[in-house]
Amino acid sequence: MLRVLAVDDEEPALGELLYLLRADPRVRTAEGAGDATAALRRIGRALEAGPDGDEAVDVVFLDIHMPGLTGLELARLLAGFARPPHIVFVTAHEGFALQAFDLKAVDYVLKPVRRERLAEAVRRVHALVHATAAPAAPAVPEQIPVELGGVTRFVPVDEIAYVEAHGDYARLHTDHGSHLVRIPISTLEERWADRGFVRIHRSHLVALARVDELRLDGGATSVRLGDTDLAVSRRHARHLRDLLMRRAGG
Repeated sequence: MLRVLAVDDEEPALGELLYLLRADPRVRTAEGAGDATAALRRIGRALEAGPDGDEAVDVVFLDIHMPGLTGLELARLLAGFARPPHIVFVTAHEGFALQAFDLKAVDYVLKPVRRERLAEAVRRVHALVHATAAPAAPAVPEQIPVELGGVTRFVPVDEIAYVEAHGDYARLHTDHGSHLVRIPISTLEERWADRGFVRIHRSHLVALARVDELRLDGGATSVRLGDTDLAVSRRHARHLRDLLMRRAGG
C-alpha cells in the first residue's frame, strides 16, 4: 500500500485531497503539508530513512502554485536525489503539463479533483511502486470499446488520428473510418495526455504523431493530418507549436 504526502497551501483543497486519498484502499497513509518547504523537510526525513523505513514516502501529490517554493521547483530539487518519491501534480492550471512531464511526473490531475480521476492517478503510481523485476509481458495496446450495430469493437488508441467533440459524445477518427463514443472530449484529453494527444480547439483533440503539417495563414493556424485540415485556436497555437518542435527535436 502507498505512503502518500499531499502538498497544497490552500487548507480546504488539502483537506479534500487527503480525504479522497485516505478513502482509496491502495493508500496506507496520507500526510499533508501546507507548503513546499515543509514538504521538502518531510521528504528529506523519508530519504534518510530509506524506502523501508517508517518515514518513507512513495508519492507526493503536489500543487504547483504555492507561495515561496513552487511545486515545479520542488520537483526539480527532488529529481536530483538518487531515489526520489514519485510525483503527481494536482493543479487548477493546464499550462504546466509539458514541464510536469519533463520532470517525469506520473500524472497531472486538474482541479477540482474528481474521485475517479484521482483514483486513476493512484492506480498508476501503485503499478509503478509494485512493479516486479520479472520479465515484462508483451505490451498490449490500449483500446477503447465502440458500439457498432450491437457489436462491440475494440479500437486501438494508436489508430486514432484525432477526436471531434459532439456534446457529451466524442467521434474518434481513424484511417478506416470514425466511431462515436459516449465520452466527453475533456475526459479523453485527460486520459490520453501521456499518449501524445493534445487539445488544439474546443472541438478537436489530435495525436501529435499524426500531425503532418502546421500551417500559418494570415494569422490563422491549422494542422494537416493526412487529407484532413483542422483549425487551431489562438489559445492553443503556441503550446501546440512548442510540442511539435520538441517532438521533432527542434
